[in-house]
Amino acid sequence: MNILRASTKVWNAGSSLDDHFPDVRKMINLAKGAVREVDDYMLTRYACYLIAQNGDSRKPEISFAQNYFAVQTRVAEIVETRIHELERVQARAKLAQTEKILSGVLFERGVDSKGFAVIRSKGDQALFNIDTNLLKRKYKVPASRPLADFLPTVCIKAKDLAAEMTSVKTQTKNLFGQKKIEKEHVDNNRAIRKMLHEREIEGSNRV
Repeated sequence: MNILRASTKVWNAGSSLDDHFPDVRKMINLAKGAVREVDDYMLTRYACYLIAQNGDSRKPEISFAQNYFAVQTRVAEIVETRIHELERVQARAKLAQTEKILSGVLFERGVDSKGFAVIRSKGDQALFNIDTNLLKRKYKVPASRPLADFLPTVCIKAKDLAAEMTSVKTQTKNLFGQKKIEKEHVDNNRAIRKMLHEREIEGSNRV
């Protein structure tokens, strides 16, 4: 029976059969007004999936169920991909805002736009342990596009945190001039890199 094979898989996976195949039983009508109790099950979605996967696809009901679960699996994959992309886009927008604030803080402390670009590049080199231009070539980033547009979410957030730390520390330590702020930014990025590797954060293998 398909139910037997499916329930065996649930059992082998260490799950409770009662959670996925609860025996509800029911009464059926027989001839001359008689009734009889028969086995019946209230199946979970997971149980239905296992039954369909272990069923005979030549049967219309099994074929329909198999197609249904295949379509739903693909829909779930697409939704998950869209959610992850939205998270990445939101993280990228947050980084842009943080860097805009940092640029203003640095400008007040004697660092122009050219100096800010150098500081940001040195920070990237400390975070990724490779020159920004080399990293852009490695991941085929167009020269006219910023590296952050092509990074995974965790790396974008790493850059964002380092930039926020630099903004805060520049003000609390009352730093002035490109050299001092550059050192602070490099130190912050190195600290973030160290933390990611120590915690074995998934996706930080690019860092």
